[in-house]
Amino acid sequence: MAWGYLVYAAIDFGTAARGGSSGAWGFMALACLGAIACLFVGLLLLARMMRALGITAAPESSGSPGSPGSAPAAPRPVGGKRAAR
Repeated sequence: MAWGYLVYAAIDFGTAARGGSSGAWGFMALACLGAIACLFVGLLLLARMMRALGITAAPESSGSPGSPGSAPAAPRPVGGKRAAR
């Protein structure tokens, strides 16, 4: 609901700014940034809610060195593919 209000406010301030109100440009920029932040947070919360409800699953670990619970990767061959021939 907040995102919709911020988008509406940005459109309203943009209309006022094009009509000649120079101070409305700053308010339009702030409303746009607020709408962007609000949409981002809303999508993050939606993703967490979907994971909590079991609709989506957590991504599988790719075995990166910093991820907990992953086995160490096998050592890479020295010299690359050409040296292995």
